[in-house]
Amino acid sequence: MATPEAEELAALLKKLKDRSGRSYGVLAGRLHVSTSTLHRYCNGDAVPGEFAPVERFARLCGATADEMVEVHRRWILADAARGRGKAEAPVPAEAVKPVPVEPEVVEPSRAEPEVVEPSRAEPVPAEPARRETEPVALEPVREEAPAPSRWRRASARTRVLLAAAAVVALTVPTAVVIGQLKQTGSDAATGAPGASETTAGQDADAVSPSPYSPSPSVSASKRPSASATTGSASPSARTSPSASRTTGAPEGGTGRPPTVTISSYNWEEPCGQFYLLGQDPATVPPPPPPKGTRGWARALGGVDGGAMKLELTVQGTSAQAVVLTGLRVKVLSQRAPVQQPAFSMGEGCGSGIEPQSFDVDLDDSRPALKPVAGKQGDETVPAKDFPFRVSSSDVEVFDLDAHVEGHDVSWYLELDWSSGGRTGTLRVDDGGKPFRTSSIAGRPEYYYRYDTSVWEKR
Repeated sequence: MATPEAEELAALLKKLKDRSGRSYGVLAGRLHVSTSTLHRYCNGDAVPGEFAPVERFARLCGATADEMVEVHRRWILADAARGRGKAEAPVPAEAVKPVPVEPEVVEPSRAEPEVVEPSRAEPVPAEPARRETEPVALEPVREEAPAPSRWRRASARTRVLLAAAAVVALTVPTAVVIGQLKQTGSDAATGAPGASETTAGQDADAVSPSPYSPSPSVSASKRPSASATTGSASPSARTSPSASRTTGAPEGGTGRPPTVTISSYNWEEPCGQFYLLGQDPATVPPPPPPKGTRGWARALGGVDGGAMKLELTVQGTSAQAVVLTGLRVKVLSQRAPVQQPAFSMGEGCGSGIEPQSFDVDLDDSRPALKPVAGKQGDETVPAKDFPFRVSSSDVEVFDLDAHVEGHDVSWYLELDWSSGGRTGTLRVDDGGKPFRTSSIAGRPEYYYRYDTSVWEKR
């Protein structure tokens, strides 16, 4: 079922298509997709996993610069809504089946039965309950030749007391658990809506916030995941969540962490993307389409070479504004560069949209994000630094160019946020593991020739 955001995107695409006067068949041929796929895009039945086909469609239909910006905005909202829909799918709780208890028939005795008052079964500390049951002897009484009726009476009393003790034993743990849930209820409410991520197998990596753990962790976190959290795999939307720290808010605070999605690992695709592979070029398979490059490289044990151009999409989970106060780079290690040849994923750069752009020098001992000018359509966007604001209807997109010339670096990101009197930090990583980028300086570079189907050294 199409989301409202997908329908808004489809309406704009349909408007551009009708205005261009071109048929679905002509546009599908130019975009190298099937006519039925294009119909689904324009009807809202499907949302492209990447912005590239939407951008090419809009340009073929003669969209203006302002229309291109609006198309990009609607695609981001539709893509994020699709990711939330998958993450929020409810998992049916396993029903607890009642265990039938066969009633035990007790022969009537001449003595009056002892009655256990209901109040004795009220929850009491577990230790007293054990002491109460200890005096009940299960061994036969030592009296000589006990009367049958007396033994039956003792057995009935024993069964009643054991049943009462069982009720107490079950009630006490239940009361303890309920008390713990009441204490942690406010913390649980800070979790990401319908979490993942991690994340981690959709078209964009979503990071969700997770409860903070004092011990360092390189795994996914709460991405809302954020730990960004989202972070991410293939861009896996909702890449695994990594650890997230949230500061307790004053009473009445209602702020919730935003969601972070890695919408692309190379926002300039296919230009400038290299992977270092420890294989003979003759055994390396051809490069896949842009959407499949990351999975292709992982299967071959590849390492990102030269630079990683991450695109992060940050969105609030409600109408309440969330202030993004900072984004930091955390380096886990700097080693000598990987001594393997570099393989290019393609040539010919497209004209991508660069909303808020930042440069990161991973060779620095303490890398920091430096704002740089970006582009929206044909217009230049001036460099702008934090803070930024997001909500459920106001999205920010950050393009990061993290490059390295002399090291092999393992790293991740931390995003600080503040809302409704609460503050926190989301970790953004690569599906629960740190990002890894190695220099390709001085390494052999190979480009694939489709006419001869071989990797050629340049």
